[in-house]
Amino acid sequence: MPHRLLLVDDEPFNLELMTELLETAGYETVCADNGEQAWQILQQQGCTLSMVLLDKMMPGLNGFDVLKRIKNTPELNFLPVIMQTAIGSPASVQQGMEAGAFYYLTKPFSRDMLLAVVKAAQSHWDRHQAFRELAKQHLDALAHLQQAEFRLRTLKEAQTVTALLARTCTQPEKVATGLFELMVNAIEHGNLGISYADKTRLQSDGGWEEELERRQHDPVLGQREVRIFFERDPACCRFTIQDMGDGFDWQNYQDCPAASLLASHGRGILIARKLSFDNVEYQGNGNRVVASVLQTA
Repeated sequence: MPHRLLLVDDEPFNLELMTELLETAGYETVCADNGEQAWQILQQQGCTLSMVLLDKMMPGLNGFDVLKRIKNTPELNFLPVIMQTAIGSPASVQQGMEAGAFYYLTKPFSRDMLLAVVKAAQSHWDRHQAFRELAKQHLDALAHLQQAEFRLRTLKEAQTVTALLARTCTQPEKVATGLFELMVNAIEHGNLGISYADKTRLQSDGGWEEELERRQHDPVLGQREVRIFFERDPACCRFTIQDMGDGFDWQNYQDCPAASLLASHGRGILIARKLSFDNVEYQGNGNRVVASVLQTA
């Protein structure tokens, strides 16, 4: 079933252009030319949408106003929002990031950039939906799990372990999204040694999946493991993820740099911090991260 996108812009030409590009790429679209109309659609049809492309500057209810309403509505707050703006300054992007926009498009944007950012947001939504479905399975006994350790190498294994461990928490689909992002970072950037710049270049050249596959079959890199430790105490559930890589300068990534929201990837830590966990702490040289979520009644 095609993904359904809400496009919000007070410029008819922009709506027409985005509609044509996105529908040609296989998406379904619904349009709004102001914030009030967009919010009505979200209230009535939010459960049918996969993401929102939201213009920042609009008269009346502006983009930030709509974004804040989305993030303050439990049924909508995991809906990816792509902010469109003619201002790509770090301060402007930081403002949107703090409000919950993890994806940005600076006008004018190319067809390729539009589709790359939409695909990144789509992946975020697809993972959330998959974990939401898995969370409905009858695994209630995991609510009583006190300690566990897992070892894994591949993204497929990470997805399986994520779906299982998330069930230890009262909001499994919320925890799963961030937990998986942290595991992906441990595998790709930690064990396989793929830097942020490498991934940017490979995605741009179309060689990302081939290189990932090559490194996973490398006789040295492919044998590295990610270790996942789970423990529960009366106050919280705690997940410790440790890879076998060289680490990174984690002090510079306490918050996602605003400029990275203009790229097609690099939001994993931000998603974990802002959406999934109450605390995320990197330790040592950065190849060990502890994420915790408070227990609720």
